[in-house]
Amino acid sequence: MKTVSFRLKPHAFLLTLFFLASLFLSSPSALHSQWEPDVRLTFDNSSSYTSISNARCISAVDGGLLHVIWWEARDGNYEIYYKRSTDAGQSWSPDARLTYALYDSDWPSVGAWGSWVHVVWQDCRDGDKAIYYKRSSDAGIGWGSDRRLSDVPDSAWNPSVSVAGLLVHVVWESSRSGDDEIYYKRSSDAGLTWSPDLRLTVDTCDAGFPSVFAADTLVHVVWWNQIGPTNSEIFYKRSTDAGLSWSADQRLTADSGFSITACVAASGPLVHVVWRDSRDGNEEIYYKRSTDYGVSWGPDVRLTFDSNFSWNPSLAVSGPLVHLAWHDYGAWRIRYKRSTDRGLSWEPDTQLTIAGHSRYPSVSACEGAVHAVWFDSRDGNSEIYYKRNPTGNSGVEENVVLSPVSRLQLSISPNPFTSFTTVPGHSSERFTLYDISGRRVGVYRGDRIGEGLAPGVYFIQSMERKDGLAKIVKIR
Repeated sequence: MKTVSFRLKPHAFLLTLFFLASLFLSSPSALHSQWEPDVRLTFDNSSSYTSISNARCISAVDGGLLHVIWWEARDGNYEIYYKRSTDAGQSWSPDARLTYALYDSDWPSVGAWGSWVHVVWQDCRDGDKAIYYKRSSDAGIGWGSDRRLSDVPDSAWNPSVSVAGLLVHVVWESSRSGDDEIYYKRSSDAGLTWSPDLRLTVDTCDAGFPSVFAADTLVHVVWWNQIGPTNSEIFYKRSTDAGLSWSADQRLTADSGFSITACVAASGPLVHVVWRDSRDGNEEIYYKRSTDYGVSWGPDVRLTFDSNFSWNPSLAVSGPLVHLAWHDYGAWRIRYKRSTDRGLSWEPDTQLTIAGHSRYPSVSACEGAVHAVWFDSRDGNSEIYYKRNPTGNSGVEENVVLSPVSRLQLSISPNPFTSFTTVPGHSSERFTLYDISGRRVGVYRGDRIGEGLAPGVYFIQSMERKDGLAKIVKIR
């Protein structure tokens, strides 16, 4: 038998390799394979825990900043701890203890915007269980003092926070009115001052585990509500004026099982909700979406088909990409799946962990990467672990208010700012600023942008290149 050999010229060989690599990287399984190894974030003899999925324990923002929050008892009672990465998860700061109370501080939630980082948690220091808050104005380097948010001396727990510019939105569960109800509070100045507590639900049955997501002036809240002794359903309400007024409650599920631990996220008119549901005998993750800012909703969609229970779904949205992480009860593995077409179809499940009891994941996505944290007992006690897919959020279209153009690739610093901000390296370049209605408010050079403007959210565009929009926030 004659052997036939092939010899490619160097340039043809390189083109062939490039073509094969392009085919490989464009496939869903190739994208899944880009998940990097697990990274252990905590090293202490005490147990460390992330929160239930209504509260996010990781927040990713532009510029490679990641903020992770958890609770642990290394100092005798449970306290809130924090660490950050400034290079999109490649390296991490030391642990920072955020609370120093005599009694337990636990179940935290984190939200970040620019250099502002906001943390809420439940706290027993006052004798009753209350919602507490603290913030950092310098991307997690320094922190302000603890502040009690819930007004009434009665039990309050399960907080969730979401941030949009200067606006900080917090929801939680409280029994102050007899049964458990959902309460809300907001700050319009990056956490400096706060509105009074607002009761969002008025029902004779218990409501719990609220999840909040804010995008500009739209605020979305979901929770579960007890319907009968063996039935609970997912409910939703929204605000279109940044939390000043609220729609009526809207029931999203109606089945014979229980539907609990919902998580909500949104991008433009698309609002996405996931939850844990027992309607099929087994507990599975279900999903539904709205394409009109939460006015109407599509059908329930079952996302998991596993012999084990599927629990604690965490959701992140970035343009058309929807990212979902959860853990299965029994095998105790973190699993992930995503949609690349705004929730119309979903890729197969990906198993993210292979060791230990892995539970309570939180997922976040920003720029080109997807990030997940969870707690894991592979080391004998529970520790915080992290994993990323540096290519899993590629090809994202930005949700820009004014027009669907690409994001401006510039480092704007500081952002948010108080008097003015700059674009380092572009001091002589001219930029146009628009307010959130699209009205042009001025032209600035790159060394003193926003000087003379009132506090608020603005969009900046280069006059020379006209290659996109970026959001900036002026404070006070």
